[in-house]
Amino acid sequence: MSAPTLSNEEVLRYSRHLIMPEVGMEGQLKLKSSSVLLVGTGGLGAPLGMYLAAAGIGRIGVVDFDVVDHTNLQRQVIHGTKDVGRPKIDSAYDRMMDINPNVQIIKHEVALTSENALEIIKDYDLVVDGTDNFPTRYLVNDACVLLGKPNVYGSIFRFEGQASVFATDDGPCYRCLYPEPPPPGLVPSCAEGGVLGILPGVVGLIQATEVVKIILGKGDSLKGRLMLYDALGMRFRELKLRRDPACPTGQCSRIKGLIDYQEFCGMPHAQEAPAPVVTDADITPKEVSERLARGDRFVLIDVREVHEHQICNIPAAQLIPLGDLPKRANELDPAAEIICHCKSGMRSAKACDFLRQAGFRHVRNMKGGILAWSDQVDPSVPKY
Repeated sequence: MSAPTLSNEEVLRYSRHLIMPEVGMEGQLKLKSSSVLLVGTGGLGAPLGMYLAAAGIGRIGVVDFDVVDHTNLQRQVIHGTKDVGRPKIDSAYDRMMDINPNVQIIKHEVALTSENALEIIKDYDLVVDGTDNFPTRYLVNDACVLLGKPNVYGSIFRFEGQASVFATDDGPCYRCLYPEPPPPGLVPSCAEGGVLGILPGVVGLIQATEVVKIILGKGDSLKGRLMLYDALGMRFRELKLRRDPACPTGQCSRIKGLIDYQEFCGMPHAQEAPAPVVTDADITPKEVSERLARGDRFVLIDVREVHEHQICNIPAAQLIPLGDLPKRANELDPAAEIICHCKSGMRSAKACDFLRQAGFRHVRNMKGGILAWSDQVDPSVPKY
């Protein structure tokens, strides 16, 4: 196989790299000869995909099976309004090829699982993790450890981000930092807690920088360091990380293969999730609306946060955020019928459980929350 070369067009395209002694012709040819697997084209994957393509990474694999949604556009800048409803992998492919048609982009339009992860990852030099959930993070970590592939990690939430490089020969892995996942529901997702749209750009570009440095063999990587970014305080700090001798993927190497990561993280499989059912304790938004119109006596409680209430609300509802409910329960009549609602029905279900345990006997949950209210009762109520 002949050694790679740069065409005249590529020399012109990468000229600002070529005049840097740390990159030069040799370094740019290393980038062209390299292969990187990008897992996810969401918040982190968006800047990663564009800048890895622009940098001239020769072969970029992209894993994604989601479609573009309006709520993505605030931060997932690789996709545009015209792409809403399209597979993210197609939208990302078009944008990356428009940035640099000299790179090869391989689409893996699948969910990364224990059954396919090793087969997909083995063909790439390193992996960059742009995912947003714990099962996939542990899966990517373990697969990288088993295959000896560096794992360039990043995560984001609200105004804070993290980045590191895991699974190198002599460095720690993700499990050395987080041996066990948090209990399900303890850490809210970006969909539940929000994220500053600019934040994934900052963290994703740090990941992209680490990818390029690893390929070039230049500088000090984040191996053994966890970089923490606070956007509100505009501060960067770092924690030292060491390989944990007790880590199941570390020196004792108790893990010999991939496991069921949904089960490991205490999350139900999507295909195993039971179909939503309305129990005796549930009530639909349409039923709530009909009872309000009839003038029925009950108390409608909105357990969302104040800033969510400002986005949209049901005028008849009394706002008591879930976190305030224990200290404000005395405002409610234990003999009254109480109906709780939130954004989608999960937090209000927790509120109902708390009130029942506190002695309230007539408590019901509005199924689907205010999102379902928008669908079933009042389409003028905005979704978020």
